[in-house]
Amino acid sequence: MIVGAADLLRRKGMTATSMREVVRHSNTPRGSITHHFPGGKRQLLEAAVEHAGREVSEPLAQLLSKHGPVKGMELFVALWRKTLEETAFQAGCAVLAVAVEQYSSDQRGEPEPELEAQIQLQLLDQANAIFGEWQEIVGRSLQEAGVTDVRSRSLALLAIASIEGSVALCRAARSAAPLDLIWQEVKRSFARELA
Repeated sequence: MIVGAADLLRRKGMTATSMREVVRHSNTPRGSITHHFPGGKRQLLEAAVEHAGREVSEPLAQLLSKHGPVKGMELFVALWRKTLEETAFQAGCAVLAVAVEQYSSDQRGEPEPELEAQIQLQLLDQANAIFGEWQEIVGRSLQEAGVTDVRSRSLALLAIASIEGSVALCRAARSAAPLDLIWQEVKRSFARELA
């Protein structure tokens, strides 16, 4: 259910990731989703975003640890390219989907605006923490390669923002060209700092 929700998030966004759609997408009995997620859509989205964050954090950390910041990031970008191409440019980033979309409840009837606003802020905080974790992974790799603390944090932010943005551009263009071009610019920035 969590994997199915994360997949829906990255393909269709937060609004389309309803409990009903997750049941359909993951071939899960309706009763089991409400049993495992009594908090409803909010709880399911939180679990899906956490899962999506780990899906990036773990390979990113492994690649950077094994290959260093330039080669590791290049291999990570290749994973993104593969994902985009294998899904015909339908899959983006589930964490980004939560960061750019407005939360809306699956509840029938009049939604409670205060509650939805509170859930929106919680999801934004969660996305921000995950983006921060990714930046920390990249920044640590750059520091280990000799880049100063301040520059490594700036370059890590540049790398994460650039890759996240390029994935959105690739989906719109239905081409991996934006990702490749943006990676070349980030790579040059890394190389200049490491020289």
